[in-house]
Amino acid sequence: MRLNLHEWGDPGSPPLVCVHGVSAHGRRFRKLAEERLARSFRVVAPDLRGHSGSGWEPPWTIATYLDDVLYTIEDAGIARAAWVGHSFGGRLVLELAARRPELIECAVLLDPAIQILPHVGLDFAQEAARDYSFATVDEAIAARLASGAPTPRSFVEEEAEEHLVPSPDGRLRWNYCRAAVASVYGELCTDPPPPTVLTMPAQLVHAEQFGLVREEQLEQYAAELGERIEIVAVPGGHIVYWDAFEATADAVESFLARNA
Repeated sequence: MRLNLHEWGDPGSPPLVCVHGVSAHGRRFRKLAEERLARSFRVVAPDLRGHSGSGWEPPWTIATYLDDVLYTIEDAGIARAAWVGHSFGGRLVLELAARRPELIECAVLLDPAIQILPHVGLDFAQEAARDYSFATVDEAIAARLASGAPTPRSFVEEEAEEHLVPSPDGRLRWNYCRAAVASVYGELCTDPPPPTVLTMPAQLVHAEQFGLVREEQLEQYAAELGERIEIVAVPGGHIVYWDAFEATADAVESFLARNA
């Protein structure tokens, strides 16, 4: 499937591919791209299958998601690039490193969903399958802010403008396929590629307050990759480029300046 693609920066600049997480969309990288990365890179960010402006049809497997991304990026004239992946996008970058490492100049994993525990995957999948709808934009924003994540309201307001759509019943819903999202949580319980697939310079930015990247995973990546990986802890919740924008942007921009 050719995915809907968002772009920022000079088309002649070195390419940087940003891959979003479950229930998100490519436009979430807008601020990071416009304020930091697009000064040096052609930044592209697809909407994954089942999300926002791309097709929603199954299969919703890791292999299919990666096939979609590769087809879309190649169709955009991009071969080797720097890659940034958030959450599920981070897992996809790891899968790409296992399958096609020659395509990755360097890799940034933003609070990656390397592998989630089965009971956590079940909880996330059941929650994702619920039908959340809202009468107004303000109601949707309030519900997102009440989740407990330390996300600035301005990010959620932009998210509502970009990603909240009316349904035939007159209610507003976030623009993703619930079945696809629930399915992905099952995929994220499967065994991931080992850290050693990252044969290129890599950075792992993890959220101190969320815990998706478990301590044993951080220890494994540090032990097996050594100087090949830079591990950075930032404050806040899972969406590190929202909850800790400045710290995350500084870390990513510095890493890319040295390695891309």
